[in-house]
Amino acid sequence: MHLVITEKHNTAKRIASILAPKKPEQVRVNGVDTYQWEDIIVMGLSGHVVSVDFPKEYNNWQSVDSRQLVYAEIITTPTQKKIVSALRKLGKKAEHINIATDYDREGELIGVEALRIIKDVNSKVTSDRIHYSTITKTEIKKAFDNPVPVDYNLADSGESRQIIDLIWGAALTRHISITGGRLGNLFLSVGRVQTPTLALLVDRERERKAHVPKPYWEITATLIDDKEGIEFIARHKAGRIWDKEEAQNIFNKLGDKAVVVTIKKDTKIDQPPTPFNTTEFIRAASRIGITASNAMRIAENLYMNGFISYPRTDNTVYSPSLDLKELIKSLCKGIFEPYAKSLLRKSELTPTRGKKETTDHPPIIPASYAKQSVLKPDEWKIYELVVRRFFATFADPAQWMVIRAAIDISKEEFKARGASLIKEGWRWYYPYNKPEDMILPDLIQGQVLSVKDKENMDKETQPPSRYGQSRLIKTMEDLGLGTKSTRHEIISKLYARAYVHGNPLQPTNTAFAVIDTLEKYADTITKPEMTSTLELEMNMIAEGTKSEDEVVAESRKMLDMIYDDLISNNEKITEGLRSGMREDKIIGTCEKCSSDLIIRRSKRGGRFIGCTGYPDCDFSLPLPKSGQIIVTDKVCEKHNINHIKIIIKGKRPWDLGCPHCNFIEWQKNLNEKK
Repeated sequence: MHLVITEKHNTAKRIASILAPKKPEQVRVNGVDTYQWEDIIVMGLSGHVVSVDFPKEYNNWQSVDSRQLVYAEIITTPTQKKIVSALRKLGKKAEHINIATDYDREGELIGVEALRIIKDVNSKVTSDRIHYSTITKTEIKKAFDNPVPVDYNLADSGESRQIIDLIWGAALTRHISITGGRLGNLFLSVGRVQTPTLALLVDRERERKAHVPKPYWEITATLIDDKEGIEFIARHKAGRIWDKEEAQNIFNKLGDKAVVVTIKKDTKIDQPPTPFNTTEFIRAASRIGITASNAMRIAENLYMNGFISYPRTDNTVYSPSLDLKELIKSLCKGIFEPYAKSLLRKSELTPTRGKKETTDHPPIIPASYAKQSVLKPDEWKIYELVVRRFFATFADPAQWMVIRAAIDISKEEFKARGASLIKEGWRWYYPYNKPEDMILPDLIQGQVLSVKDKENMDKETQPPSRYGQSRLIKTMEDLGLGTKSTRHEIISKLYARAYVHGNPLQPTNTAFAVIDTLEKYADTITKPEMTSTLELEMNMIAEGTKSEDEVVAESRKMLDMIYDDLISNNEKITEGLRSGMREDKIIGTCEKCSSDLIIRRSKRGGRFIGCTGYPDCDFSLPLPKSGQIIVTDKVCEKHNINHIKIIIKGKRPWDLGCPHCNFIEWQKNLNEKK
């Protein structure tokens, strides 16, 4: 019997429908759906069917010192018992196995995990690896005709990441949580990639808080061309004027006429974009309102249904083996028809090239045509984004006419700038984030204009902006934090742990407490250098220049050295964490006695907002029974209480707002019902 193993059930179903001469028979094996014809069986896993863990004796946080985890034994345990059971049953009869999981480090490991389970019951079975980037009929048949050996080095590299992340995450999370007195569901999560990423956000927030606004003035004039009647804005050449008196003197002398001194016209070439890799795809999706985690989830679904190529890739260069012209022809339907036809009329199709070129997967491209009616609205948004980006990489540059005018108003020089798109080029295919035209009239040197209005604007410098998801992912990539497959998951984890809220991401007081304390007493954990060094070493495992055991042993040594710092500063860490987290419980000022209002727990385990003036003051407000509470920096003007959000795993954050206003509204609704 010939067994084909894919990473997910949907992939198994689709690949079986491509390979089988007619509709395959669906057969349940130990509760798992498989697809069978002749002597071939295709079954899908559910991602990892086993996980790395510590033996049970290490599970008790109170009785086992966290440092013992640094050198603890690592075991493998089944997480999908039905699938493991089905693998064993089918594996006993199998003569040959095709591993057809996703072609990347994670997919290689998932395939090898399944292979190990089968080899435990059938050591004589042979195996090979199927590589594909799109789940289309042509590529799947070609991939199965050209199998390659299983890459055990790549799988070891993936497994080393699992082991290292387990050891670092479990040991540090346990130590910091116990030290900070936060156990149970409110534990303080620390991770090899998560913590340096959080440090980026906290450091940026510190810069924002430390920023001292500096006042400045900007002088503008609204000018009008009396012939054409076109209005436009000119700005004083000084830009920001730091002296109030100087700005006022300039403003006071401005008359009601302006003279055009010089006109310069230039053509600006706007080059087409490069092909999508994962990072650039996530950033583009973010700009059209789709979060990083949602963008990847939707892209995975489109890939499994054969509509786009594999969405986890660093590549930004199309392979010469791709028949790009045929792919464009296949998209010559529906709303894409005029764009595809326009490209096919070109004498030569020369795509742009990005800086990163790899051989595992192409950049993210459409794999087949999809009708809008078969996709959900967000799926269509992502699919259209991918198709349009693909088209844009073959298009001509766009061209802008840029006009710069120097204008004299009462001996003061002003500048005006206009820009208009004179050749759409690639922006016709890819209309996202298109700059607007800034129209100037057809000015000539010496022309006199009327000053319709003038303004001396009082402004101040702004703090550096917070990280949005797309910019954070790009920064993580630049610093070597995480991988193309995990960066969006790290951001989701920061939200789930109530370390951040909002987008752009704003760290909570708990995040400040954790990062402030670690930066003082164990700063290696918060720096990207440690993580990027380990990432490089994991790449060396994949290349065969280092073994998995070597890299895991080095990471254990590194973590053990960090523990020297943690233990020698234990009292200070406890004090830093607990005082920082106390601030996260303060929610406002009591309207009865002006004491602090804080989040408290009742004897029965419920939560409420109580006054620190208790028992003299009994003011209190109810809180929801479940979910993590995030105290935001938005304050209710009426009650002087911070707004709060409730984070419940698997659900959208609940913006509860002011707890007092919420309570009043709840009572009102209750009375109306009565």
